[in-house]
Amino acid sequence: MLRPYNMIPMNKKTIKDIDIKNKRVLMRVDFNVPMAGGKVSDDKRIRAALPTMRFVLAQGGSLILMSHLGRPKGGPEAEFSLRPAAEVLSTLLERPVQMAPDCVGAEVEKIAQALKPGEVLMLENTRFHAGEEKNDLELAKQMAALGNVYVNDAFGSAHRAHSSTEGVTHYLPAVSGFLMEQELEYLGRAVLNPEHPYIAILGGAKISDKILVVETLLAKCDRLIIGGGMANTFLAAQGLNMQDSLVEKESIETAKAILAKSGDKLLLPVDAIIADKFAADANSQTVSVDKIPAGWRMLDVGPKTIENYKTALAGAKLIVWNGPVGVFEMPKFAAGTFALAHMLAESKATTVIGGGDSASAVKQAGVADKMTHVSTGGGASLEFLEGKILPGVAALLDK
Repeated sequence: MLRPYNMIPMNKKTIKDIDIKNKRVLMRVDFNVPMAGGKVSDDKRIRAALPTMRFVLAQGGSLILMSHLGRPKGGPEAEFSLRPAAEVLSTLLERPVQMAPDCVGAEVEKIAQALKPGEVLMLENTRFHAGEEKNDLELAKQMAALGNVYVNDAFGSAHRAHSSTEGVTHYLPAVSGFLMEQELEYLGRAVLNPEHPYIAILGGAKISDKILVVETLLAKCDRLIIGGGMANTFLAAQGLNMQDSLVEKESIETAKAILAKSGDKLLLPVDAIIADKFAADANSQTVSVDKIPAGWRMLDVGPKTIENYKTALAGAKLIVWNGPVGVFEMPKFAAGTFALAHMLAESKATTVIGGGDSASAVKQAGVADKMTHVSTGGGASLEFLEGKILPGVAALLDK
């Protein structure tokens, strides 16, 4: 369902720009997948890397895959093994995926060097080595010794300078995979060359996490819609009593400063669905944002606000959405977020969804396949939208 769009703003070499026949391709993937009972409970991230993997195998290369999973405490832990991911991948690729005992070392090197074209090896969790997150170059050198070329297809980890994302590029020619290329195309479009009218939507709990992205987007977009918990802080900055709603008191002055310079670009909620406690079974009612009674808190945007969103989004050419506008995990407070998801699904605009909760929201609303692009990286997409250089991207070869 992806709409075609041909522009690579980052001007980085991709896997199509290098020869991989008979080469061992060391590929960084993002298999940091949710697990339940020792099995992969959502294989979306594994499927996202399939086009690049299939291309390598079709071109006569062999594949050595590496990823992190979870937060092990700097050593091997069975619950963070990538073996379940290797089993899922074997089914998806319809070929055996060999599991390595580690991600570096003499035994792993021996297995890697014996790989024939078309064969696949999954390395064990890179975070079983404490040096991974410190970008230990000695560890990176050992990783690089396994392959002839390096491909980064893990956009979700590109904002971290780790041994497997940045360090390894010091020792091997490094290019992007197709998933990374697609992320850079669509997110790059929002940062470097947005079509207008350009509407950005920011939600989520905290304004402090998103001050930079608010300021960057305000400079580029035509309207900025603010929802979720962060809207509470802006409303409090306007002098409204938000009662028991989540408000970051330490960010109120920042919110005032943003309001002062944003003119009418900023669109805040005018009504809310409020609750008498933070719980799925709370009592709820719809009120104007200036009439929240004592002991109640705002957990979703109200119907008038949703109508305002509809008006703002009409005629948009580009819409970027990062963060839900309510506590959509609770059905009673999901209406605003799901209404927004359906508006984007019906829009003729290019729709780019930041990863994390926004990606979950469009999936739960059943409209993920109607979006132009759903990012696989929450933190990485946010930093990209802030205009930050991502170390895992910067390290790739320029065209």
